[in-house]
Amino acid sequence: MTKEKNIEERLIGKLVDLKYTYRDDICDKVALEKNFRKKFEVLNSVSLTESEFSRLRDEIVTDDVFKASKTLRETGYFRREDGTPLHYTLVNIKDWCKNEFEVINQLQMNTSDSHHCYDVILLINGIPVVQIELKNHQIVTRRAMEQIVNYKKDSGNGYGNTIMCFMQLFIVSNEYRFCRNNYQKA
Repeated sequence: MTKEKNIEERLIGKLVDLKYTYRDDICDKVALEKNFRKKFEVLNSVSLTESEFSRLRDEIVTDDVFKASKTLRETGYFRREDGTPLHYTLVNIKDWCKNEFEVINQLQMNTSDSHHCYDVILLINGIPVVQIELKNHQIVTRRAMEQIVNYKKDSGNGYGNTIMCFMQLFIVSNEYRFCRNNYQKA
């Protein structure tokens, strides 16, 4: 039997081979948001104050999956504290290679009422867009799907209350099998 931790490590290794940056320092909501802020400021060539970032985060976080998807694709508008407009993007649609791709694991999104731990998450510019739940063969994959639904619906810590709202794809696997690598390393 393969332990979930081993499956997770092998998947992360493969993603690193594909040029994802592994970020073992992002393990909770605070670190996730700090990373997102840093990536946002670099991508948009701006430095936000604490209150501006807090207001921006509150404006973009939504429980509407379609609105979140639209926000990922389009240019957004934000009025800064001094009244100047900021037109921003979350993802560089025109030049994909200028986005930053990261992988994190065992993200803890805990509040007093809920305790969530995500196996593997893929980030684009600090935004969580893909959730991967890995289970060993002894655990029914249906259990992982139920876990995703429960996390999504959690009223205190669900996707609609955090930057997890940008999640676009959910993957459930009970084993990650590696195929022979047909790519040539750059």
